[in-house]
Amino acid sequence: MFIRTESFKEFLKFYPIISFLVGLHLVLWLTTDFLQLGFAQDLERWGIGINILVLNGEYWRLITPIFLHADFAHALFNSFSLVLFGPALEQMLGKIKFTVMYLFAGVAGNFGTFIVNPDAYYTHLGASGAIFGIFGVYVFMVLYRKQLIDQANSQIILVIFALGLFMTFTRPNINVLGHLFGLIGGFASAPLLLKNARPFSLWQVRTRHSKRNNEEISFDPNRWKRRKFSGKNPARYILWGILLFLALFALFNRI
Repeated sequence: MFIRTESFKEFLKFYPIISFLVGLHLVLWLTTDFLQLGFAQDLERWGIGINILVLNGEYWRLITPIFLHADFAHALFNSFSLVLFGPALEQMLGKIKFTVMYLFAGVAGNFGTFIVNPDAYYTHLGASGAIFGIFGVYVFMVLYRKQLIDQANSQIILVIFALGLFMTFTRPNINVLGHLFGLIGGFASAPLLLKNARPFSLWQVRTRHSKRNNEEISFDPNRWKRRKFSGKNPARYILWGILLFLALFALFNRI
């Protein structure tokens, strides 16, 4: 459920919303921070969350911070979290419901920051509130819709959720209110969004897309043998190792 075995091409095809969000994160970072293009930096200043400006009527700032990040480590960690935990939920909810949940949780995090934080000039940005909304939906599954998630994945979610809360309250420069209200937003939206949901199945995803493209579905008895690491093509494993290292580095040192 949380171990990605799809090829890059499959990932783009099976999870278009996650793919779009990750691409958007990286494009915005590339244009604002790396290339420092003038129009992109103006866009960032126009979209960053600032409480006093929301109070003055710039309500779009409750939405736009969801897609902006402070630096590469921030964008990388949130994108990596999306790649790990978002695909299963996108498949279970469908593209429209997942998008609604993601935006609702992100806005809930930003709105909670605006309402509760007493600092009128508090500035914030990042997708963390929306990502905590994803965790909120999973936590609801673990508590009330156990048929949608097996015990092993339930334990993974609870461990990651506990670590996320621990880091939220112990690391500096984190929008605690954004995380908490994003979590609440995801949890609150879960009963309605999960009404007709079914457990995640990569086989069902492949079958549905193959039928849509009129491809023949067959069982390959050697499919599991090919998944074993043989050492002949280590690039994929090296890439995932690098991404995991960078994400952990970002988590413990930068965010």
